[in-house]
Amino acid sequence: MLCTAERITPWLFEDEQCWVAECMVCSTPMIVWRSHGLPDADVERELLAKLERVASERYGQGGYWVDPIRRRFSDHWHAHARPQGGFFGENPNLGR
Repeated sequence: MLCTAERITPWLFEDEQCWVAECMVCSTPMIVWRSHGLPDADVERELLAKLERVASERYGQGGYWVDPIRRRFSDHWHAHARPQGGFFGENPNLGR
């Protein structure tokens, strides 16, 4: 589904490099790199900056954390912006 960019849930952003949509499992903003595979570090930073812009609009500045773990689609880069307090794993920012 990530490779074909199926529009199953509302899309929040898109450009030639990526798209951000609500995840069909957790309803949080999820960014997907249009290219299959994993980006280099510079491209990943660009992608995460785009996700953070969308997440800030939804949750407010600092009201989210980025979950980079690819659970279901390990070979196609994507990341989620989860609400502060977290779910689907540990928020690495809690307790700091």
